[in-house]
Amino acid sequence: MKQVFIIGVGLIGGSFALDIKKQNPECLVYGIDKSEAHLDKAKTLGIIDKKATYEDLSTADVVIVAIPVDATLEVLPKVLDLVSDETVVFDAGSTKEDICLKVKNHPKRRNFLAAHPIAGTEFSGPDAAIHNLYNNKTNIICEVEETAFKLQEKALKLFTDLGMRIRYMNPKAHDKHIAYVSHLSHISSFMLGKTVIEKEKNERDIFDMAGSGFASTVRLAKSSPAMWTPIFKQNKANVIETLEEYIDNLKHFKKLMLEDNFEAVFKEMETTNHIKDILSGIE
Repeated sequence: MKQVFIIGVGLIGGSFALDIKKQNPECLVYGIDKSEAHLDKAKTLGIIDKKATYEDLSTADVVIVAIPVDATLEVLPKVLDLVSDETVVFDAGSTKEDICLKVKNHPKRRNFLAAHPIAGTEFSGPDAAIHNLYNNKTNIICEVEETAFKLQEKALKLFTDLGMRIRYMNPKAHDKHIAYVSHLSHISSFMLGKTVIEKEKNERDIFDMAGSGFASTVRLAKSSPAMWTPIFKQNKANVIETLEEYIDNLKHFKKLMLEDNFEAVFKEMETTNHIKDILSGIE
C-alpha cells in the first residue's frame, strides 16, 4: 500500500490517516476536502502528506470516503469513475442502505466496500483526529460479496492492522440496528441538552451543578449537526420507529410516577440494569 487518499480529513478520515501512516511509514497519504482550511490544518498536523484533487485518484491504492452521508451519495459514484481497477474504495458512513443502492449498478461496484467503523468522539475537524481511534472497535461490513475478493483482502488487512473487529451485515439490517444503538442516543442527548438549556437560563448554574452523569449523557449533543442531520434524513423510517418506542417508554415511566407506583419504577430500573452486563466489554 503506497498511496492512500482520504476524502474528508476530519475526525474519522484524519484518524484513519494517522494510524495508516504509523503502520505504513512508507505510505503517502493524500487529502481531499472541500475546506482548504481543513487541508492546511491536516498538513500542518502531519495527518496528510500532500493535498490532492479528484483527478489524482487514478494513482490510489486505497480511497477512504469520510464525509457526511448525503455528500457520500454524490461523491462516491464520481470517485468510482476515476479510480483504477486495483483500487479499493470504502466509506465510513453511519447509514448503509442508500449508499449501497446509489452504486448498485455502477460499472466499478466491485471496487467499493461498504463499511461503518463504530468509532468516534463528539468532536470534529482535523484537530479531532487521534491515534488508535479504531483499536478494539467493531467495523460493520455490508454487501461484502459485491466487492472483488482481492480488494476485500486489501481493505480487511488494513482494518485488522488497525485492531478492528469485523462483523458482516446486510445494509437494511445495519440501518435498523444502528438507529437503536447510535442514532437514538444522539437524539436523546441533543434533546436533553435542549431541555436543560431552555429551563436553566443561567449557564453558570448548569456548569456548577452538572455532575458527571449529566456530562456523560449530554456529551453527544456536542456532535456536528452537519454530520448528523443527513444521517437522520437517510435513516428516517428507522429513526422514527425507535423514537416512537422510546417515547412510549418515557410516557410509561411518567405514568408510574404520577401513580406513585415506585415499586414499579424500581423494577423498571432493576430490569434495565442488565445493560451493564451486555456492555461490560466496552471500553
